Amino acid sequence: MDIFRTKSVEQSIRDTETPEHQLRKRLTAMDLMVFGIGVIVGTGIFVLTGQVAKEVAGPAVAVSFVVAAVVCGLAALCYAEFASTIPVAGSAYTFSFATLGEFPAWVIGWDLILELALAAAVVAVGWSGYFASMLDSVGLHLPPSIAGDDPVVNVPAVVIVLILTAILVAGIKISSRVNLILVITKIAVVLLVIVAGLFFVKAANYTPFIPEPVTTPRVEGLKAPLIQVLFGVSPVAFGVIGIFSAAAIVFFAFIGFDIVATAAEETVRPQHDVPRGIIGSLAVCTVLYVAVSLVVVGMQPYRQLSTSAPLSDAFTAVGQPWLATIISVGAIAGLTTVVLVLLLGQTRVLFAMCRDGLLPRRLAVVHPTFGTPARLTILIGLVTMALAGFVSFGELAELVNIGTLFAFMVVSIGVIVLRRTRPDLERAFRVPLVPLLPILSVLACLYLMLNLPLETWLRFVVWMVIGVVVYFTYGYRHSRRGAAVAGD
Repeated sequence: MDIFRTKSVEQSIRDTETPEHQLRKRLTAMDLMVFGIGVIVGTGIFVLTGQVAKEVAGPAVAVSFVVAAVVCGLAALCYAEFASTIPVAGSAYTFSFATLGEFPAWVIGWDLILELALAAAVVAVGWSGYFASMLDSVGLHLPPSIAGDDPVVNVPAVVIVLILTAILVAGIKISSRVNLILVITKIAVVLLVIVAGLFFVKAANYTPFIPEPVTTPRVEGLKAPLIQVLFGVSPVAFGVIGIFSAAAIVFFAFIGFDIVATAAEETVRPQHDVPRGIIGSLAVCTVLYVAVSLVVVGMQPYRQLSTSAPLSDAFTAVGQPWLATIISVGAIAGLTTVVLVLLLGQTRVLFAMCRDGLLPRRLAVVHPTFGTPARLTILIGLVTMALAGFVSFGELAELVNIGTLFAFMVVSIGVIVLRRTRPDLERAFRVPLVPLLPILSVLACLYLMLNLPLETWLRFVVWMVIGVVVYFTYGYRHSRRGAAVAGD
């Protein structure tokens, strides 16, 4: 069984030209950058800042954001090279097929299904909470059965996914315009937080900038981080080590830039615009995260920060509650764009897998009017609505994190492999210092994965075992690449 058969870069590009599976090229570098900012700036900037400053890093949380951005930047460089070389839908799945083979590509595609579908549903549930809270503030109260902490059906979450699914079916350019409006809204709110917050910053709140380290209680059982289980390393809060521990947490505020690569096939000048979109969105978000974290820890002593709504609560604490309402609006806009772009990324990954025959090909047919994979988009929308409306997630959200880090590792390895196997390929963007930077990316991602709980690893392994079964019972037998190899 040749499960490591690769699909050439040339064949991947030819597959994008078949009429029934051809996506329309309408996106620019600015569109891609806005998509990236849309998915990155979400709950991380509105929640994680206060939580991590109070419990792990203190005022030095801004340094933690920089460390996390460097780790993401290493992976972003690898994504940028691949996307400029293989401008095809599918992101890490497509890159893996060209370098490591069909089975590794299936594994990474199955992993991305877990990452994107679950993330979209989780964020939709978070959106529902902010939406219900905003309605409460103006005197409109939704029944607990449809929008409480434990609803029978989370109706607002279902409705927002339904609306965004319809927008994605209508076309990629319409999706980018809606995303642009929402991104402008939330960036305006973030800038308001930074500018208004500067008037309430006190220098004394930055001292000590790096608090004395404190050993936190060991976590037992399945909830213990894998690094503790394997090496007996106890978690440490604050101090220099606390900065890096915090980076492992705030790293997840950056995830999503990789979704820009899934839209490469719909970009007018992918070789140049996709790298700009990936790196540009990451750079903008890093500046915003660092600025917001410095302002928030300057407004309040870090031990007094809220862990649920640090930005709005900080303004309430300094006697400016009206700004809390505006921040809630920004949070709703922010989470809406996150759900939109996650759904977009999910459809494009599955589109590539269906087009290759690893999943039913009829799902990858492009709508003649809209130019989008409408069937697949509707199917994913229905699944996400079901998850968001009826499933209680809790710690399952951590599966999103491990799935993302695994994808980053595979792409980083793939860059090294493709440099050796196809040095002749034209690369509009090249990762510097290969293989050093990709290896550093792999090691950094592995370190962060080791900080995730043991139960998250177990769930991840179970999901991957299910994926292997699906591959050998369906994907391997229906693979277009397998049929082509057999024909040769």
